[in-house]
Amino acid sequence: MEFTEWIRGRTDEQLRALVSARPELITPVPAHLEGLASRAGSPSAIARVLDRLDRFTLAVVETLAVRAGPVTKAALGELVCRALADGGPEPALSVALDRLRDLALVYGPDDELDLAPGVRKALDDPAGLGPPAAEVFRHHPPEQLDEMADEIAPGTPGTGKERLAAALAEPARLIGEVSDEARAALDQLAWGPPTGRVPNARREVRVGSARSPIEQLLARGLLAATGEESVALPREVGLHLRHGRVHRDLLPVPPALEGTAREPKLTDATAAGQAFAFVRAVEELCERWSIEPPGVLRTGGLGVRDMKRTATELDLPEWVAALVVEVAHAAGLVAAGGSVDGEWLPTSGYDLWRVRATAERWVALARTWLHMDRVPGLVGERDERDRPLNALHTDLRRSSMPSVRSATLGVLASAPGLAPTRDSVLDRLAWEQPRRRGALRERLTEFALREAEQLGFTGLGVLSVHARALLAGDDAASALAPLLPEPVDHVLLQADLTAVAPGPLTSGLNRWMTLAADVESKGTATVYRFSDGSIRRALDAGHGGDELLAMLERHSATPVPQALSYLVTDVARRHGRIRVGTASAYVRCDDPALLDQITADRRSSALRLRRLAPTVIASRSPRATLVDSLRAMGYSPVAESLDGDVIISQLDSRRVEALPASRVVSSPNGLDPEVATAAVRALRAGDAAHLARREPVDAPAGRIPRGPATATISALQDAIRQGVRVWIGYLDSQGNATSRILEPARMEGGYLTAYDETRAAVHRFALHRITGVAGLS
Repeated sequence: MEFTEWIRGRTDEQLRALVSARPELITPVPAHLEGLASRAGSPSAIARVLDRLDRFTLAVVETLAVRAGPVTKAALGELVCRALADGGPEPALSVALDRLRDLALVYGPDDELDLAPGVRKALDDPAGLGPPAAEVFRHHPPEQLDEMADEIAPGTPGTGKERLAAALAEPARLIGEVSDEARAALDQLAWGPPTGRVPNARREVRVGSARSPIEQLLARGLLAATGEESVALPREVGLHLRHGRVHRDLLPVPPALEGTAREPKLTDATAAGQAFAFVRAVEELCERWSIEPPGVLRTGGLGVRDMKRTATELDLPEWVAALVVEVAHAAGLVAAGGSVDGEWLPTSGYDLWRVRATAERWVALARTWLHMDRVPGLVGERDERDRPLNALHTDLRRSSMPSVRSATLGVLASAPGLAPTRDSVLDRLAWEQPRRRGALRERLTEFALREAEQLGFTGLGVLSVHARALLAGDDAASALAPLLPEPVDHVLLQADLTAVAPGPLTSGLNRWMTLAADVESKGTATVYRFSDGSIRRALDAGHGGDELLAMLERHSATPVPQALSYLVTDVARRHGRIRVGTASAYVRCDDPALLDQITADRRSSALRLRRLAPTVIASRSPRATLVDSLRAMGYSPVAESLDGDVIISQLDSRRVEALPASRVVSSPNGLDPEVATAAVRALRAGDAAHLARREPVDAPAGRIPRGPATATISALQDAIRQGVRVWIGYLDSQGNATSRILEPARMEGGYLTAYDETRAAVHRFALHRITGVAGLS
């Protein structure tokens, strides 16, 4: 049976399963089923679907690949059974064959199973076996093959290649003739890889003149030269050395996960605490970058010094701080903006995210991390050109990262209440995706495990209840909300100018405390310290001294200490007495004695101050430099505009335009059922026309259909449901009015996919160009 005919004989349900599992086959929809079969056999399509197979199912494909031609299910089961540790291949073999048929990698009934066209060619060295003898010797000169055949198979009929292949089909006698050293070399190649490197591999050598072990093997055809310095083991010889086994050992089911059992309530509470801490870290990052935004490097990204400073301010390890920065950027909460050189600033989207409930904020961040293609774990390392990999740089993108995270969390989801070990997770993934193994993929898996713990997907290594809800598409926010710590709206003020927060503060109070005080230590209780600089920071943001004291009284569970009250009053009294503007910059003050004090101070010599009037001093330094210098000298100046108004630096005053979240969703393993149904309907209609070889038909004579857009769309939807033909009026790209007879298949994204009987092909039609629809009798 030909593969195309087998595809054509599949039911609509089976075709829907095929295009749902392999959506790349209908992007775009082929004109007929012959085109679908051809696309299914393309190298790129086969490579993509092979990457999705588990170890046992891939082993079934490899076993079929080493056999020439169709094979029965019983014979296939016998070959597979040799590699199993115990028990027969059923029912795993039947499940694997059903899946391979659904994926159109294997076709035919149980008594005539074969691989789809192109699969054998796409498999390089299946199961670690080399190419067949007829293929591995194809580049040898015919006269050399004749000489080899005369020596190892004298008197046999056929060409040299045929005689050599026949002799190697039963290589026991030839293997018995070589030395122990030569046999040891064969054993090293038996289980793969089947290739090796030897100098002068194409040398001409005879059985009688062979001296070294390699020459003994080359002379008898047990090794074949495939290049000037490369040799390969023929497949027939490899199978003989394996005693007929295609694989050394197989597991029909995934390996069991090993780890430590945990109490679900404890793991969920731990994960919720991590989720809360991560949300607060993102909020604190955005607040700090509102005040002191770091610059954007010329090559893009965040500088190493800025990254270290951010980690110190957030009181987090550098890799965790990099994760916070990357997730915030991918979620569209921070972006590059500001001056010509560029700064990393919060976006207007951050203000919308900030006012949402904590559980909802976590869900937004968690979805971003799950689907983003960036790898924060690589921050701080160096690329192949020995250049540092900075946070927020484009070089951190890895297209496979979303699928790695999804696969890793899928493994954790399969073991409720168990914290599997790293090696156990890697072994399971190696079984589930054997073609995607490699050192980089293992590193990405390790990154996914530690980042999942940091974000609160897992607690103590166990997948949390809210993470399971998120992966299942359920309401994760509702699952997380009851587990989050209850925020408090008060602090405990102490006489040493510190305040203790007995728990996580409400979002508004947390922002205010971060503004008016510096975080001294974090933990179960956060300690804040008030100072001249922190109080001045709050005053710069537009708060008055009385307002600060009122806020402290309102949110303190203890009376405001006298020392703190004096500190706020004193800083507020001195704040703003000196005004700094632009001359380059100037200083003005209503108290000439204070200006005399400034000009007499030796520390002001670098500012090059010049007295313009009793209350005004000019300077060549920029305004920002002058303000910072005077504050360093112990004064409390404020900046003013050209109109003489005080410039207030509010926290939320520096924003950039909200950017779309930079997400990359991993390749889907499924397709929307309606899209799959429409695609199959279009394929059936196109294939029927292809088989009938119908010539294009003329549209009915008469007036081209005209009608309102709503009636047109409604008529097309009815035609899709009923599977009937319609007559439409259509404007082509030049605006010319035409008419078509269509068999509609599906409608999405502003386009109609249909079989066009006037062109005898499947086409897509823009809905806005369809002028009207009429039925056909």
